Amino acid sequence: MTTQAIFTQLHTVEDFTRWAASEFNRADLYFGHGTDNAWDEAIVLVMFGLSLPVSLFEQTKTCKISDDEKQYLMGLFEQRIEKQLPAAYITNQASFAGLSFYVDESVLVPRSPIGELINNKFAPYVSANKSPSRILDLCTGSGCIAIACAYAFPDAEIDALDLSLDALNVAQINIEGHGLLEQVIPIQSDVFSSIEQQKYDLIVSNPPYVDQEDVDSLPVEFMHEPEIGLGCGHDGLDIVREILSQAASHLNDEGLLICEVGNSQVHLEAQYPEVPFKWLTFEYGGHGVFLLTKAQLEQYADIFNQRTVKR
Repeated sequence: MTTQAIFTQLHTVEDFTRWAASEFNRADLYFGHGTDNAWDEAIVLVMFGLSLPVSLFEQTKTCKISDDEKQYLMGLFEQRIEKQLPAAYITNQASFAGLSFYVDESVLVPRSPIGELINNKFAPYVSANKSPSRILDLCTGSGCIAIACAYAFPDAEIDALDLSLDALNVAQINIEGHGLLEQVIPIQSDVFSSIEQQKYDLIVSNPPYVDQEDVDSLPVEFMHEPEIGLGCGHDGLDIVREILSQAASHLNDEGLLICEVGNSQVHLEAQYPEVPFKWLTFEYGGHGVFLLTKAQLEQYADIFNQRTVKR
């Protein structure tokens, strides 16, 4: 169908959404960066192209679209299909823990199940009458975990660490956008290297953890994300091993480490069969997030240190 034919036959918000969703399905695109199906992805792009919030789709779906708007929407659809760009990179918008964030190809698109933990203020693992006063978001990327934690714990001081300066620039945009300049501090650091004397009540980390086998089989959409944020060694655990060996020295007494390893959970359990990782469960989907206390990290310190591989 030519562009002119499309313009002649499609008129409303819903028309364009339905057509785009069909084209996305025909193109066999992958959905996993904010949506999980072609229809929702089409809604995101159509409403973005019309400068309207997604929440207004039902109220506006019968509204007619101008020719200029149609042309703009076609450009967005072309980026999604021809370049296989995730919608979040086309719109530079992503949602995490009910909050909106700027994203670009310097950072992963936020999608961690840790968002559910933050919305629940890490209950029951963190006591409601003993909120953390210092929180570390390790491998912060867009800053989404640090910022969401700032909303959950408005009295906490939060450090947001990342090795990538490009990622930290994105985090800074989000910190400023949420008005949290005095509460969330972005710091360039290779794991804990820049905070040697600092201690926290809670360390939260969504580090690179994808193993090489999974990296080699990822859909094209993931190739637009920074490689440094995805894979980390043959089993995906090079940085996770460093976190396990060093986290205890950066936790206050009764402090907690919460870390995501996704599908590499199988590798972690195989490598540390002696360690009683607590694997957290999620109401809204997700897996591969463990919790260890400072006491446990200290108890198994010899094992963690022995099996840490220098990068």
